[in-house]
Amino acid sequence: MGPDVFGRTQPQELLAAIAEDGEPLLELINQHVVSIQAFRPETLLQLLRLAAKFESNPDRYCRHNTPLTGKILINAFYEPSTRTRLSFDSAWHRLGGDSINITDRSTTGIAKGESLEDVAHMFNNYGDCVVLRDGHAEAIYAMSSTLRIPIINAGNGIDEHPTQAMADLYTIFKWRPSLALPTVPPEDRIRIGIIGVPSRMRTVRSLLRILAKFPQAFEEVVVIHAPDLDHPLFDPGQREELETMGLSIKTTTSLPQEIPDLDVIYINAIAWVGDSYERHGEVFRLTRDLPFKPEAIVLHPLARGAELSTCLDNTPHNWYFSQARGAVFLRMALLTCMVNRAERVIDVV
Repeated sequence: MGPDVFGRTQPQELLAAIAEDGEPLLELINQHVVSIQAFRPETLLQLLRLAAKFESNPDRYCRHNTPLTGKILINAFYEPSTRTRLSFDSAWHRLGGDSINITDRSTTGIAKGESLEDVAHMFNNYGDCVVLRDGHAEAIYAMSSTLRIPIINAGNGIDEHPTQAMADLYTIFKWRPSLALPTVPPEDRIRIGIIGVPSRMRTVRSLLRILAKFPQAFEEVVVIHAPDLDHPLFDPGQREELETMGLSIKTTTSLPQEIPDLDVIYINAIAWVGDSYERHGEVFRLTRDLPFKPEAIVLHPLARGAELSTCLDNTPHNWYFSQARGAVFLRMALLTCMVNRAERVIDVV
């Protein structure tokens, strides 16, 4: 399969860069996915490899090998979502499963005062896996305490969004597969600029944590932020945790100064807090006339606002649509492993 209209690198190149070893994927069976911290680099690489297999030949898995037939996904989204909710639903259906979707907390027993723990007890009887998005950070932890089926954190307030980080890494490694090799020469390492606030944005928090598991791939991570922050840029100990893992971090308020030396630019402006959201970094805007490196790519978890101009859509820098597309295959891989059906696809060539 050649590159699609939004992705400029073939998934086969990533397959070639990562040696196949299905053993680490066994760690995912019946496991909750709450934080990216729980994942070993070896497990993440094999998960990305399986995602690349799905993307390389989707017809083989969607039409001729449907490993999730007979399985039911409970999609519980109590916060607005387009890409994340639909991509989980799409991933599950592509693999032959059925789904139940809840998009309004007021239509559930929670509106009557039912505890999250009791809701989780009921979910145990109705499905095989739960995907939860909730604006309240503690909800995922309350539900996971009584769930016997695995649950995926699809965003919990300002805390984390682990599968978004997996999709982000998948996109970066597809763009430059050599970054997934066990050893990356210093001259091949990249500089990534992240425009956002790590203490307030779950996508940024999880992205930094997953990058820190592969410090050999990144020369430097530049966190670019507005000069007039209402909150600390990092939570206490957050930056220290990342640097202890080997990530080199620089902070700055000057986007124009950094753009010419960045290989990847990741931008976000929204932070969900409780039942509402905050906007950060409105002084920053990416447009096609900025001095990007010729091969630099732009990533955004979407939905976008004024911070990402549509004039970039028809340039080689646009990898954000490919990022959203690849998230479906990444979630296909993850869900297949979590419900213990990976053996039906790992050996398919």
